[in-house]
Amino acid sequence: MFFPEAMTETELIIPEKDLLPVTKVLAGQGIFHQVDASYMSSKDDSEAVVSWREHAAEYAALERQLVFTMQALNVEEGTPSKAEDNAMIEIEEVRPLVGQIEEDVKAANNQLTTWQKDLERLQNYIKELEPISDVDLDVSVLRNPRYIHSTLGSMPAANLDRLETSLSRIPYVLLILRKEQENAIVWLTGAQFNADILERAARSAYLNPLVLAEKFEGAPSDIIKSLNGEIEKTQKEIEKQKGKINQLREAHEQQLQKLLWRVRASRLLADAMARYGKLHYTYLIVGWVPSSRIETLTQQLKQVSQNILIEATPSAQRGSGNQTIPVALRNPGLLGSFQMLVTTYARPRYEEIDPTLLITLTFPLLFGAMFGDVGHGLLLALFGGLLASRRVASLRSMAGLGPIIAVCGLVATAFGFLYGSIFGLEDIIPALWIRPMENITQILGIAIGAGIVILSLGFFLNLFNAARAQAWGRFVFDPNGLAGLSLFWSLLGLAASALLPDFPVPTSVFVVIAVIAGLAVMFSEVFIHMMEGHRPLFEGGLGIYAIQAIVELFEKLISFLSNSLSYVRVGAFAVAHVGLSAVIYILANLASPSHGFGYWLVAIIGNLFIVGFEGLIVGIQTMRLEYYEFFSKFFMGGGAPYEPLTPLTVGEK
Repeated sequence: MFFPEAMTETELIIPEKDLLPVTKVLAGQGIFHQVDASYMSSKDDSEAVVSWREHAAEYAALERQLVFTMQALNVEEGTPSKAEDNAMIEIEEVRPLVGQIEEDVKAANNQLTTWQKDLERLQNYIKELEPISDVDLDVSVLRNPRYIHSTLGSMPAANLDRLETSLSRIPYVLLILRKEQENAIVWLTGAQFNADILERAARSAYLNPLVLAEKFEGAPSDIIKSLNGEIEKTQKEIEKQKGKINQLREAHEQQLQKLLWRVRASRLLADAMARYGKLHYTYLIVGWVPSSRIETLTQQLKQVSQNILIEATPSAQRGSGNQTIPVALRNPGLLGSFQMLVTTYARPRYEEIDPTLLITLTFPLLFGAMFGDVGHGLLLALFGGLLASRRVASLRSMAGLGPIIAVCGLVATAFGFLYGSIFGLEDIIPALWIRPMENITQILGIAIGAGIVILSLGFFLNLFNAARAQAWGRFVFDPNGLAGLSLFWSLLGLAASALLPDFPVPTSVFVVIAVIAGLAVMFSEVFIHMMEGHRPLFEGGLGIYAIQAIVELFEKLISFLSNSLSYVRVGAFAVAHVGLSAVIYILANLASPSHGFGYWLVAIIGNLFIVGFEGLIVGIQTMRLEYYEFFSKFFMGGGAPYEPLTPLTVGEK
């Protein structure tokens, strides 16, 4: 849990006849992290690799075809059965079947779309005719007139004046059949030789003409009756077509689901085989396996291929600092939620400590110390539990944050008891430890002290990482290594001896340590290169390097100060939380001095605002302390994710 799982590099050489059985075993176990070895293929055998890539592309195309067909039928993908997990399918055997089903589904859906468009068109006719349903007018007179141009339609009522102004130079008749608050139904007529002017004026006034098919004749009320009859027929046709589609779904649902998973499994297997190296009559397979599972995998491989050659090399025998070794993080339950915060920053390298356990401990503590309140903490914990439960569909995308928020809320509740604060009120429960608002200097000093402890832990973790990677130059001379730790503590010692007259250690001791450690940090690059045998010892001329080293030392000293003082925000936010709560109750008293409805309304809204807004700000500040102050001391990141080969899913195990 504290370190990534130990990995073993595995190289397999298998006969060509055992290609598929071996691949099925590797995929079926879900523990083999494959490395691309296709570049190792001999020149004459590279065509085999290309062939598998082409197969994988064909499977992918067939898979997309199946997915689109299932979406058209509203068929869920379902779950694969064990019988299909590793079964490879022949494309030419199923392609005609899939094509026929796709054709039938497409034809049925196209017909349904046609009927639905017809229904929509008929309904739109009725919407346009309803406002003039009581008008005694034969709409057929609007079609193909010889001497008169007519337009019947709707337009914004505010544009009536604009329309009349546009037509002021020609004779016209504008009948307002119905006028509502925003829209008006109008009938515009004029001489046929002025048709262009009438149409331009109508368009500029946004007059939408009513266009009916030739078969509709008579008064609007008669046409509406006819339309309702056609709508009824069209709806029956739509229901009949939906029934046909349902029959198609019932007939092909299980068949499509089974085909999809078989094709998907085949595609993933083909992808895997396309990354093998081809050596005449054998294939080369390279990958990583968790060391604890290598023996089981070896036994199963030998059962399906008697002539297989297996070479397993534990990562410890490959040297240190190899970033290509995949990192398998093992953090179940609650730790898995906080692991998300780690991987958001970076994935640990193989030789690094997995900081998930550390952030699981420190993140809620820092958050709770800044947000300590019994009532607000409980509300936050309840909200986190609601997110984690996934009961609210709109919040399911945040479900991963639920456990983190719930734990932070519970720790904030615990600090609320320590601070004696409940919903920002400090006169209801006693403080078990300290009241931040009454002891501002003390709480800020405690926050800085806690920050120094956390920063020192970061230095020690960096020393451990360097020792584990056998990077002894980094261990001794790195600015976050032994030299940096010595400089940090010597500066703390100088500060303590200056502030405490009776400090037992002489100031001169800290001065000597600070000078030696400062020089080690200043020329860390040279010393590291000397220990590791790298040449040249430094880039550029000596003068340029000396200036750069001085600037970097100054920058490091500033970072020591800023890193330590950054933790002041823990105490500052604890004080600010009380102050913000006090403001809420002042506003509540202004709204209702007699503590009536207005008082409680402002108090409730204000407390919800504190939980939401201040909780978000405190969370961001806590993350900043973790990432930029703590992680930066020991966590390099950049590790490769562990993605084991499986026939159906690829993900971290």
